[in-house]
Amino acid sequence: MTYFKKIVLQCVKSKWLPGDPFIDFKMTKRDVERPHLTEEELISIYRKIFVSDRLTQVRDIFVFSCYTGLAYADVQKLKRTEIVTGVDRKKWIATHRQKTDTASKIPLLPVPLAILEKYKDHLTCQAKGTVLPILSNQKMNAYLKEIADVCGISKSLSFHIARHTFATTVTLSNGVPIESVAKMLGHKNLRQTQHYAKVLDIKIGEDMHKLRRRLTRIK
Repeated sequence: MTYFKKIVLQCVKSKWLPGDPFIDFKMTKRDVERPHLTEEELISIYRKIFVSDRLTQVRDIFVFSCYTGLAYADVQKLKRTEIVTGVDRKKWIATHRQKTDTASKIPLLPVPLAILEKYKDHLTCQAKGTVLPILSNQKMNAYLKEIADVCGISKSLSFHIARHTFATTVTLSNGVPIESVAKMLGHKNLRQTQHYAKVLDIKIGEDMHKLRRRLTRIK
């Protein structure tokens, strides 16, 4: 309705409509519950041994996204030339988000580094110059639902959940500042990041425990 209202107001400005039909209509936006994987669920998927190479490959690419925050389109186009040496002399991803064309620089953690090493000699990757042999988004999501069933996860698993998992479980809940998370996700402002990131109860508990200890020492 928000987007439709913009079109209607443009019609009013152009005098294609005699008046604003939204004049007495009030809209309120509600925060949508954005699902993400817990640390236990992410580890269970990563450690699961699948009998199918197809599911193993999809799992690896999904986990890679969970630990980098890259969306499907960005993983799909990620080139070997975009794996660079960062300021800390460690391996980083230096790319531009396809959706917004904003720069995104992400230090690579041990898990995604191991996945990159696993597929460095894959024929598809060598032919295209990409880092991972990703399938179509439709197939990836279909196989992810199969993976969720095998791992006993009741959530409706899709590739986009990986991005939420990176923001919530991998980074923010481990004390990474939201400004750093926003930079890695390629967001232009913190408001975008706050849609992805939730303050987890466990993080609140840890923060209050630190405060409790500090106040106890003062007392």
